Amino acid sequence: MLTELVPLFAIMFGVGVPLSIPIVWIVLNYRKRRRLMELHHAERMAAIERGMDVPPLPIDLIDGGSRRRRSSLLPGLVWFFIGLALLVGTLTLGEEDIPIVGGLVPLGIGLAYLIYYFVEGRRSEARLLEQDLADREERQRPGI
Repeated sequence: MLTELVPLFAIMFGVGVPLSIPIVWIVLNYRKRRRLMELHHAERMAAIERGMDVPPLPIDLIDGGSRRRRSSLLPGLVWFFIGLALLVGTLTLGEEDIPIVGGLVPLGIGLAYLIYYFVEGRRSEARLLEQDLADREERQRPGI
């Protein structure tokens, strides 16, 4: 009886868990955006009651995207150390049947990410930081 249930549970968890991860992410993202809209609405109502200027709707609430800068440092480090671990593991086993290429591929991907981060990534991050500072200064200036 138990031997018949093992494949059934393996199939259920193998299919069910990967499908549930995007669903959970969508639900949590929706709840977060709804809560932010409620807070923004309460802020607008308080501003109207006090006769203040109504704050504009943040663009993040409309399109759901964030302005977080994406860096290639973290994925580069992850791929690099996965490849390094596979390579060291393969070399310590000493068996000729296991190809070393299995460790060299993620190691190469990680090195490519890290080279990109150090060459181009810092320049683009510096440009984005300067743009953010200019935007903040512009928002802090009172309108004429």
